[in-house]
Amino acid sequence: MIRFIFTWLFLSWLWLFTSCSSHQKKDRQNPSYVFYLGTYTDGESQGIYKYLLTKNGEIKLQGLQAKTPNPSFLAINADHRFLLAVNENNPGTVSVFAVKADTLHFINRQYAGGDAPCYLAINPNGWVLTANYGSGTVGLHKIGSSGQLSPLLDSQKHRFNNRQPHAHSVLFYPKSQQIISADLGTNQLWFSRLDTLNEKIIAGEQNPLEMPTGSGPRHMVLHPNLPILYVANELGNTVSVIEKAPDSSWKLLNSYSTLPDGFKETNYVADLHLSPDNRFLYVSNRGSNTLAIFNVSNDGKKLKLIDFEPVHGNWPRNFALTPDGRYLLVANQKSNNLSLFLRDNSTGKLKFISKIKAASPVFILFYSN
Repeated sequence: MIRFIFTWLFLSWLWLFTSCSSHQKKDRQNPSYVFYLGTYTDGESQGIYKYLLTKNGEIKLQGLQAKTPNPSFLAINADHRFLLAVNENNPGTVSVFAVKADTLHFINRQYAGGDAPCYLAINPNGWVLTANYGSGTVGLHKIGSSGQLSPLLDSQKHRFNNRQPHAHSVLFYPKSQQIISADLGTNQLWFSRLDTLNEKIIAGEQNPLEMPTGSGPRHMVLHPNLPILYVANELGNTVSVIEKAPDSSWKLLNSYSTLPDGFKETNYVADLHLSPDNRFLYVSNRGSNTLAIFNVSNDGKKLKLIDFEPVHGNWPRNFALTPDGRYLLVANQKSNNLSLFLRDNSTGKLKFISKIKAASPVFILFYSN
């Protein structure tokens, strides 16, 4: 009898341990994700909101995290302790928040170095760049260990002939001091260098790269393993592939349409992202209200259009993939909703799951600590 009881207890413990281990493994494979939503605050929205995307594909609002004007672009620092947001106003500002379990704690706010800031980049050493669309400038700050953002350290003005500059995005090139900025107004990519000693943005060795006529470069994404840059062109409705050549100069390889053949209505490309495995590139179309899906060649130099997916909303300004690439979430600005898609890792194609109301959504930032 005693042997039977011990055997029963051992088998029960073994079943419980195996079940829990299996459940934990499944949870690790399909985790839940927190994301922050940036918005325009000229209507019902009040600032930055927090959501939970469950492992089962449900979107749950966690509440307003920070009241701040027009936080249209968000970024997180390297150790995930501080969240930065542009305030897309004239003049523009950048706000910093400490990430807490239940809220965002405001730290400070600084002048962005121009009007209508619309993009932020942070490198691992705490240097911060801001693209200011209204004034065509790139601002430089630095964030300290306590989260305090420095006053404006420097500002670079884009000037080219009589074109009105509109700096729309800016990136740090990894493991270097190079800065790349896209200017929709001058129709160029600008190459600069960060002088950390003097805390300045200085002209790089390469002159601005002229994009195809009428392109209007807006957003960029770097291939993480190859010297390749992908550029979403707002006005030309194309995505361009730019390569860093052996002589370290950046050169245009090709541009690809993001629209179906025969589409004649008004459209403006907005955002682009690579899948976590770098095999697929997604680009949002405002007007046709679709995501264009491209297959990326192994060398990163060629794109092949494979599908268009309706976004189930109007004006997909921004979208984001979960870190595991399982889901893709779209912020539809004019229809005031978020649309969720399940992504096929092998084909790159998307399957619509659901949508949820959200006031003036314009930026999605997935967060993991």
